[in-house]
Parts: sequence; C-alpha cells; structure tokens
Amino acid sequence: MSFVPLSEVRKTDGKMLLPGGLTRRLPPWFKVRMQRGPDYQDIRRIVDTLHLHTICEEARCPNVWECWNARTATFLILGDLCTRRCHYCAVTTGRPQAVDVEEPRRVADAVRTLGLRHAVITSVNRDELEDGGASVFAETIRQIKLTTPSCTVEVLIPDFEGDETALATVAAEKPDILNHNIETVPRLFPSIRPQGRYCRSIELLARAKRLGLRTKSGLIVGMGETVEEVRAVMRDLRAVGCDILTIGQYLQPTKRHLPVARFYHPDEFAALKAEGLAMGFSHVESGPLVRSSYHAAEQTGDGCRTGGGRTV
Repeated sequence: MSFVPLSEVRKTDGKMLLPGGLTRRLPPWFKVRMQRGPDYQDIRRIVDTLHLHTICEEARCPNVWECWNARTATFLILGDLCTRRCHYCAVTTGRPQAVDVEEPRRVADAVRTLGLRHAVITSVNRDELEDGGASVFAETIRQIKLTTPSCTVEVLIPDFEGDETALATVAAEKPDILNHNIETVPRLFPSIRPQGRYCRSIELLARAKRLGLRTKSGLIVGMGETVEEVRAVMRDLRAVGCDILTIGQYLQPTKRHLPVARFYHPDEFAALKAEGLAMGFSHVESGPLVRSSYHAAEQTGDGCRTGGGRTV
C-alpha cells in the first residue's frame, strides 16, 4: 500500500476511514477538526520548499491539524525510510538513501524562517550507520543554535543500538530536552518492537540523565498491555530520573499493522497523569490523542506556550 498522508483520512458516520478502505469505529471522545488555516499552509510551504520531512505526516499523527494550525510540528531527519519494522508504526521500512549532509542547515533555515522558540527533531532508525545518525542530530542542534540562539531544542532519538559514544555525541550539544520513547511494556517488546530492547532503552535514559540532560519518554497504550504493566514502566522511568512523560492511545494506521486491543477512556488517561505526577514526573501529558511532541513547548520549563510560542 502506498503512503497516504493523514490529510486524506476522512470520518464517515462516526468511523475513521483510512487508506485502502479500512474503517474503525472510534469512541465518541475522538474528535479531530480538519482544517487548513494560514499557519498550516505556511508550514506546508516551508517544509516542501526546503525538502524536509515531518513525523506528523510520516507517522500519520492525528494532531496534525491542531498542531500545524498552531505552528507546531516535528522535523524528521535522516530521511523517511526506517531500518526497523515496529508493528504499530506507520513510518515506511526500507533501505535508506545516503545521508543528506545539507539537511541540518535546511532544518535550521526552517526554524529561523518560522521564527520558532522551541524546535523538536526526531529521526527514523538508521542502524546501518556506524553512529546511528547521532552526528546528524548533533549538527542539526548546532545549526539551530547558531542561526536561532534563542530557540530551545528537543531531540527524540532512537536507541543507537546502545552505543554510548553515539549518545554522548548528541548530549555534547546540550539539547534542552532529550526524548527517547519506551513505547510499550517489556512483555510486548519482542512482538511489537522486535529490534528494540526494553532494558537498552531504559539504560539510554539513565545515561542521558547522568550526562546532565532533561529527559523525556512516551508510552502508547491500547496494544495489549495491562494498566499495572503501564504503571510498572512509569516506575522504571522514574527510577532512572526521567523528567517528562507522554501517554497516548494507539490507533491502527493500516490493516497491516497491529490491531487496537482496547481504547482507554479519558478518565483512565487522567488517572495515569495523576499517578505520574505523584511519582515525581515534572510534566505528564496524557490523553487519547497525545503523541510524544504534543504541547512540547510547555515542557521546557521556560514558560513558553504551544500556540503563542510558535513551536516546531
């Protein structure tokens, strides 16, 4: 099935119509307002002009309408083909092209052009590269700080296959937030994230904290875990000093992906947020449509807000 952007997803009679004709009736609390305002069009134009990718589109994020109309998005570096096949993720798996050495500069140009105060940078997995793409993350941070020194930078990194030197390369550029998503519970890692390792991801966050970084992670629920397993992961994250947590509902991108095991009620997300704050997380973003970069500017600790802060 060829990639179809979220802009082509439609809702009919309470169902979400996905590419290929797949439908799934969603609970009543899922409401997505689809509109293209001037800010949405501005981001679309700049991303296209500079030949950049966003995870908003590649992962079919349900918040693309809200976020782009609030001038918020997440840049996807190192191409749009991932070397891993996670069974919940809409990003295409394949053999990546050569690294684009000019990409960090173009991302920085977009940040400057849009007048951003907070930039979020993520990537596909590039396991074929010796450093997993860490040097490109580092150069992107450098370029943003060079051209827009007032902009805070959040990076959402892969696990670099546990390479401590790769993590140190990114950490040396002092991103304001270092995010690495745990995604699911240990029991489901082998079937859902076969090329990932739960303990490796936890250790990466522990190392990042030891390097003095503000750390963040995210969970997707509804893939077959229990609530107690979610709580256990939250405790593991706090045990290694993770500062910020996001929790959102899994939505099946296509019929070839993992089916939704169950939909969590908004009250359950609220309860998990309260528990997370009680555990000591400085910020917990928890809700059905929450994704790892949702309201990212509010999590920097500098007081900037998502809408007025012009965050990408």
